[in-house]
Amino acid sequence: MEKAKLDWKNLAFGYHKTDYNIRYTWKDGKWGEGVITDDVTIPLHMAATCLHYGQEAFEGLKVFEQKDGRPVVFRVDENAKRLNRGAEKIFMAGVPEEMFIDAVFRVVKANAKYIPPYGTGATLYVRPLLIGTGPQIGVKPADEYMFIVLVTPVGPYFKTGFKPVHLIVESEFDRAAPNGTGDIKVGGNYAAGLRASLRANWRDLRAASPVTAQVFSTHTSACSGAATTRWPAWANCRPRLSISLVFRRQPRVSR
Repeated sequence: MEKAKLDWKNLAFGYHKTDYNIRYTWKDGKWGEGVITDDVTIPLHMAATCLHYGQEAFEGLKVFEQKDGRPVVFRVDENAKRLNRGAEKIFMAGVPEEMFIDAVFRVVKANAKYIPPYGTGATLYVRPLLIGTGPQIGVKPADEYMFIVLVTPVGPYFKTGFKPVHLIVESEFDRAAPNGTGDIKVGGNYAAGLRASLRANWRDLRAASPVTAQVFSTHTSACSGAATTRWPAWANCRPRLSISLVFRRQPRVSR
């Protein structure tokens, strides 16, 4: 299959539209058949629990093209397990592991031309998303859910590779609390980290103007003593510090 005409070696880590996504609906206690669609919007009730009460969980995994042209994905079953841990913790309908894996394979196959060529450093990012779509006013679980898998080609998350970075330690904000949702991948965890990240960005820009900066959040825990990007599910870790990684980019020089 002919590849999409993209500048593969210079892709940013961000959203690039592809042709298809796949969707499943949970209603009356069971999942329906997956539907592949080119629609990039979601019809959503204004009282859906994902909007009001945070019933939303997601995953992230990558598809790599091998030297012989075969696409491979790493530990897709583990991503399915983690999504279901999240669903259980915030009382959403779980996604059967077989359905999760089949959804990933189907949507990747449908968007095969967007799998970046071997050796470019780019990958096809896969984003499974589970949301509560049933309307509720009052804190209670939804009675309907949607499971979506979308894909997008992306460049490396760390564009310059793993090099020493500037750290700003932020002790005023907590991204996750003990016995909370820090061990699962829910949107609220990331929203809670925005304030520290943006503050770090603002401080770095003031200190190093006109250098621009790119900020990523990470966190330390009592059980590891090292910066981690996710909490191990097997440990009762207590968050200690929120750390924002600031990658300074050199300003352009006019010639």
